[in-house]
Amino acid sequence: MSLFSPAMGVDGGVIAYGHYGRPVLVFPSEQGRCYDYENNGMIGALGHLIDDGRLKVYCVDSFDAATWVDKTIPLEERARRHTAYEDWILNQVVPFIHDDSGGFQEIITTGCSFGAYHAANFALKRADLFPVAIGQSGVYDVGHLGWGERGDAVYFNNPMDYVTHLGGDHLGWLRDRVSLVLVCGQGQWEDTTGALESTKAFASLLAAKGIRHELDLWGHDVPHDWPSWRNQIAHHMPRFC
Repeated sequence: MSLFSPAMGVDGGVIAYGHYGRPVLVFPSEQGRCYDYENNGMIGALGHLIDDGRLKVYCVDSFDAATWVDKTIPLEERARRHTAYEDWILNQVVPFIHDDSGGFQEIITTGCSFGAYHAANFALKRADLFPVAIGQSGVYDVGHLGWGERGDAVYFNNPMDYVTHLGGDHLGWLRDRVSLVLVCGQGQWEDTTGALESTKAFASLLAAKGIRHELDLWGHDVPHDWPSWRNQIAHHMPRFC
């Protein structure tokens, strides 16, 4: 199905899987579509949880092409455009998930590669809605994606920036509320994509802030690809539903 985004002026795709269970919001990899998760075997990897009524999975389109990876505009403008995507998720997708789930439920976020950034960013910014995030082979510092001066829009959408300066009551609330699982292989392409370095750096920052997280590094034979991500999500997801 499609949900219209007034802020972006376009429809965004959403595919739902399952009849009952804890809702999971899946962000696709860079410039991905809502059907990628199924087409790459990830729904199959979670099939027994879906069939048993433990999970309902909601896969959404990305809007990365018009935001973070649009090289024709400076990084701060990319971040401003991302706020329209955030508006779509919070004001269109989340209400749809709640309606489809029979009322308010806490939602798990997850994603692979650039989808892991979205999963973590939404959880940290809106832990009241998304108290658990599972990121696979992610890069969590978007501050180095483009050119131009960095302002508030980048800062407040870049976990490596805003988590660094968290403190006081809000940090205390996040410590009680949110939990992140950061998974990454150590094989081919995990280094060249920056995922391995970024995952370890992000985990160190979360540790320094006392934010609940797990760092799960798989072996040097585990590359940055869909077969790895299928095995990883099948390993981690069952304990959250």
